[in-house]
Amino acid sequence: MPIRLLRLARELFNPKPLPPENVISGRIEIERHGRLAYLEYTLAGNVLALIHTEIPKDLKHTGLASALAERALHWAREKGYKVDVICPFVHEYAIDQSWFKKREEIARLARELASD
Repeated sequence: MPIRLLRLARELFNPKPLPPENVISGRIEIERHGRLAYLEYTLAGNVLALIHTEIPKDLKHTGLASALAERALHWAREKGYKVDVICPFVHEYAIDQSWFKKREEIARLARELASD
């Protein structure tokens, strides 16, 4: 009995590490004039994390970041993914754009993730 208690105590204070989730990392890309703009993401289960948008300096203010954000949000809606927005640009896009406000499905996806 004491050995069992010691094992239980050891498991409580030093739990075994969980196996890593199957996480897919990738980028949504748009090429313009030989330059590449992209939005980095990870997909773990049914959660799509939108991490970082990178636009070449000479292509900023051309709408590429908005196009990447819209494409990612459409993809999430089509596949039924929950969305975790980490990228500040995508977050602002999602809040400010009327595209996002008109589509309650995307807002629902974000709310579901927040409730998990």
